[in-house]
Amino acid sequence: MILVTGGAGFIGSNIVASLNEAGRTDVVVNDVLGSEGKWRNLAKRQIADFVPPEDLARWLEGRKLEAVIHMGAISSTTATDGDEVMENNFHLSLRLLDWCTQTGTPFVYASSAATYGDRDTNFIDDWSLDALKKLRPMNLYGWSKHLFDLALVDRYVKKQKLPPVWVGLKFFNVYGPNEYHKGAMASVLSKVFDGAKAGEPVKLFKSHRDGIADGDQRRDFVFVDDVVSVVRWAISGSAQNGIYNVGTGQAESFRDMIVAMFKAMGRAPNIDYVDMPVSIRDQYQYFTQADAGNLRRAGYNAGFTPLEKAVAQYVTGYLDKQDKYR
Repeated sequence: MILVTGGAGFIGSNIVASLNEAGRTDVVVNDVLGSEGKWRNLAKRQIADFVPPEDLARWLEGRKLEAVIHMGAISSTTATDGDEVMENNFHLSLRLLDWCTQTGTPFVYASSAATYGDRDTNFIDDWSLDALKKLRPMNLYGWSKHLFDLALVDRYVKKQKLPPVWVGLKFFNVYGPNEYHKGAMASVLSKVFDGAKAGEPVKLFKSHRDGIADGDQRRDFVFVDDVVSVVRWAISGSAQNGIYNVGTGQAESFRDMIVAMFKAMGRAPNIDYVDMPVSIRDQYQYFTQADAGNLRRAGYNAGFTPLEKAVAQYVTGYLDKQDKYR
């Protein structure tokens, strides 16, 4: 069996879907369904068990698993409850790491590009302890993920026992089907599609920096299918242990993404530019781009879907369908 924590969430449910599509039905999901419709992310799936967080420790007792894929977390960058975030993102991760170490179970977990903090360049996944200690995450979510990266690497440096396979994945701006429950944390594409289809203009932020055009704030947008491919590689036994960026290595603008959306819809772009709220101007990142060199050197050789192609696939295959779920 394979355990997927956060398996009803965005990335987790796409991992479950991929495992099902590969013929695996021995997948166990650990998650909280809540009332945001997350259950729909699993409505087409077959799983062996569903384990709520409060039962996970008891469920793991005496188990043998093929792998633990740890995607579960409070992922909102605006979260403010420090105790809740630390319990879900740090302490639970440590308990799972300990369990995988004791049982010799491969452990793949979600880190985040949010661990890098406020920078416009140098998103290099140097996971040496000295390099990690220099990172300054800007929000509680990023800090909690950073703390776990530090704790794991500290054990590695001290030559303490670890799982036979341990891989951390620093996801950049992931988008794709099953993100709809995320609300404000969903991709811009997901949030604006219905309005754009109804004929409303898409609102993007004006630029408040010299030399950067309105809507030209850039992100490393990575399609969720590509993220799933990296996760599947990480548990395959061919990956080298370490912490890796997961991004295309190519920053593209919000305008690029929205223009691609309109193209997929067969319409001319309809975009309005609005002032960025003063409250976030000083903290807003204008550029993220993954350095994916370490991922390649670790043995991952599959490509990443170009933005225009991925957006078209998302729009025509999901967003513009009555049933938007994978």
